Amino acid sequence: MALQNIGASNSDDAFYRYKMPKMITKIEGRGNGIKTNVVNMVDIAKALARPPSYTTKYFGNELGAQSKFDEKTGISLVNGAHDTPKLAGLLENFIKKYVQCYGCGNPETEIVITKTQMITLKCAACGFISDVDMRDKLTTFILKNPPELKKGSKDKKAMRRAEKERLKEGETADEELKKHKKEAVKKKGSSTGSKEGSKVTSSKKRGNGSDEDHSPTLSAADENDQVNADDEDDDDDVQWQTDTSLEAAKQRIQEQLSAVTADMVMLSTEEEKAKSAKRSPDREIKVRENGSKVIDPQQLLVNEVKEFLKKGSPPSQLKSFLGSLAGASQEVMNALFYALFEGVEKGFTKEATKKKNYLAAAVIEEEGSQLLLLNAIESFFCKASPDVVKEVALILKVLYDNDVLEEEFIMEWYQKGVNGGNKNSPVWKSAKPFVEWLENAESETEEE
Repeated sequence: MALQNIGASNSDDAFYRYKMPKMITKIEGRGNGIKTNVVNMVDIAKALARPPSYTTKYFGNELGAQSKFDEKTGISLVNGAHDTPKLAGLLENFIKKYVQCYGCGNPETEIVITKTQMITLKCAACGFISDVDMRDKLTTFILKNPPELKKGSKDKKAMRRAEKERLKEGETADEELKKHKKEAVKKKGSSTGSKEGSKVTSSKKRGNGSDEDHSPTLSAADENDQVNADDEDDDDDVQWQTDTSLEAAKQRIQEQLSAVTADMVMLSTEEEKAKSAKRSPDREIKVRENGSKVIDPQQLLVNEVKEFLKKGSPPSQLKSFLGSLAGASQEVMNALFYALFEGVEKGFTKEATKKKNYLAAAVIEEEGSQLLLLNAIESFFCKASPDVVKEVALILKVLYDNDVLEEEFIMEWYQKGVNGGNKNSPVWKSAKPFVEWLENAESETEEE
């Protein structure tokens, strides 16, 4: 079967790895019953990771004709006689609207239907969330026939819970095994000690002969071993010590290597030390500029993120940029949130909607990243004014509706907060209505 690159913009790229079969059509029937059969619609839809009913319905909508896809036979029919180039052009429009990422152009996306019945494309490559134009006719069909690949986050949550329980069971089993080993070692030690004591008493109860009469004759090999043992006893009087200071290490390296190689080795070790000092978690050191002004290292991180955002860099580059910053993961996430929302007094809902793609890119496919973002939200609003703290529930709702935050992590974060040392913070009071709404929504779905 002949293949072609997905997307017309990639048609000339010989090394493009996303491919689909070339469309094959066949005109069937006569007169008013004439129809166009897309013979390989199932293979095309499989390459695009979309249900074949979507593409068939899209053809019918665009051509103003009736269309039908039979799930049992896999036959895709569109009323009327339509040539292959015309249908291929319509398929290209479908790919641009419902397959390719609006950010990076990658076709590795999945259709996500939000809580507000909006259709988005979530890119697995860059994390960009594309908003599909809801004015298109196909959107109503997609809402009525959601893709089977997205069965809901409940399955994922159940898998995570099962994985956590399995890990806990494994840890308890390991602890029990260690206890058994320790008990076995103690029993062996007590048994060997009793055996040695019995041997000593039995040797004392033997005849009254002298030790010389009962001592066995030494072989030549035994004599050599005894001589070596005596030499070792003599060496015990000498204390051997290696100078491990930095100057001694430099001197030994220079003795063993050439001058150029030694400089290279010492340079690499100094660079590693500088990097480790730069990335150390102890960030109490202050940086002094212009001899008087002292800047907090956390503020330096915020400034670096702001510079990145001012350049207009896309969200797809955010993850690699954050990884290059010096600091702990939580500090970097705090800096990102401060850089995005610092100075915003009201209207967090609009700002969060505008900047959701940056937050989604920061938490994509990384364990614990959603909790880091929630902790950053807590840190930000703890220092904000009382009027701004009231916006906590709104920003949580926006991030939840756009699938940036999942219910499981929001509940875990909230429970830790209300039961932790900072339980009197106004953040929890403001977040409580949204958490209660989540709990009620989950109970209603379970009852259904």
